[in-house]
Amino acid sequence: MRVHRPYRREDPPLTVDRLNELLFAGALILLLAVAAVRLTSRTGLPSLLLYLAIGIALGEGGFGVDVGDFSDAELTQVIGYAALVVILAEGGLSTRWRDIRPAIPAAAVLATLGVGVSVGVTAAAAHFLVGLAWTPALLMGAVVSSTDAAAVFSVLRRVPLPRRLTGTLEAESGFNDAPVIILVVAFSDPHHTTTWYVLLGVMALELAIGLAVGLLVGRVGTLALRHVALPASGLYPIAVLGFCVLAYAGGALAHGSGFLAVYVAALTLGNAGLPHGPATRGFADAVAWVAQIGLFVLLGLLVNTGALWPALVPALAVGGVLTLLARPLSVTLCLLPFRRGWREQALLSWAGLRGAVPIVLAIIPVVGGVEDSERIFSIVFVLVVVYTLVQGPTLPWLARRLRITDDEQTVDVDIESAPLDRLRGHLLSVAIPSASRMHGVEVRELRLPSQAAVTLVVRGGTSFVPEPSTVLRRGDELLVVATDEVRDATERRLLAVGRGGKLAGWLGQRGSTGLRRPPE
Repeated sequence: MRVHRPYRREDPPLTVDRLNELLFAGALILLLAVAAVRLTSRTGLPSLLLYLAIGIALGEGGFGVDVGDFSDAELTQVIGYAALVVILAEGGLSTRWRDIRPAIPAAAVLATLGVGVSVGVTAAAAHFLVGLAWTPALLMGAVVSSTDAAAVFSVLRRVPLPRRLTGTLEAESGFNDAPVIILVVAFSDPHHTTTWYVLLGVMALELAIGLAVGLLVGRVGTLALRHVALPASGLYPIAVLGFCVLAYAGGALAHGSGFLAVYVAALTLGNAGLPHGPATRGFADAVAWVAQIGLFVLLGLLVNTGALWPALVPALAVGGVLTLLARPLSVTLCLLPFRRGWREQALLSWAGLRGAVPIVLAIIPVVGGVEDSERIFSIVFVLVVVYTLVQGPTLPWLARRLRITDDEQTVDVDIESAPLDRLRGHLLSVAIPSASRMHGVEVRELRLPSQAAVTLVVRGGTSFVPEPSTVLRRGDELLVVATDEVRDATERRLLAVGRGGKLAGWLGQRGSTGLRRPPE
């Protein structure tokens, strides 16, 4: 592994020909990675393993391609941070606030106290089973104690779990990166002499600053994008991601947790009912895929394949303690006040997936020259590969065995808003999914506000202007025009009918446009 390789005169300059070569190689790798996603979706294998394999195959352990600075640990760490920002932003934008809101207390405890328990137990295993000194052992415990947001989000979208469980896992994976990164940076400092209670105070301060910055940027971005009609719809996704990156940079520059800031800002923006919301989430999803592919390929390039086999037994030992003891113990202790059943605790324990985050964090001590840092990196690399290969494909099976799947979960209608600036109105595009209870409801039974109306229905490729008695069907797409004054009420009503059918309102179902509270 290369920690730093300074520029030399004989290095090829970045000419047009060199750029063409890089673009050609990059496009081939990207297309190969996309094909790998298709393959893994059929087999159930985590796609990150194939991305890592691509990087290993291109590096010194495979075809021996001269990758130059792309095998530099310091450069990979910087790119890894940037990729994690995008991945966390996409996770926040795609997470529904109403799903995770009841789970916030449990997730917060898991992301703080639970991380502490996992770090302590795993560090003890690294010290007594692997023979690491206590400081490197604590460092390894901190590196592997964070669940990976990208891995959790991708797996949960294929497993129909109750919202309480998915909300807990998504919120925990979004929150726990921040305290873990603070611990890893602190343990990687060779001059670190801070006592544990001072470290806890610093961690609490950084998390508070990150939370405040994330909420501030998210609210400012919401106000700006809801009241400014941009000239092109493609500018909205760019602006949203720009605010997310601004939250990370602002939080970091304020000496807070930038990773918590970006997730909170993205969560706020993603649930604010912004114009072109589905397009924004689709754009963020695509960018996050590129970030994951690039990150895992670079991590594969960085690894020294000769050091992997000696790390296999230590990785199995530490990973076994982490998976079978540390994670279940932290889940059990943290969820005692929340009265979760043993089935839910078992699933939450097994769903503590690792991915890119531990490998990226393992680069930090390598760059800092910490004792046994390269051995730690190799052990973490093997641990992530082996236990991702075991946990990811078996999670759906375990959910079925525990009988806590939720196959009948209702899916909300998908609403996209486009502002009509000069007309002081909004054009809402509404897609009715197969599980929506809006199926079979007449247009008049939607009972929209008086300043809103369904103007067009697209069904089976055919468009028509609906009558009040037109019955809506699964797969229909509606165009609804609403004035500024009733836009929020219209969205809430459409969401409520999608969840409760024509009797929504009479039976108590209410819609929600995210973090905004409906008027009393």
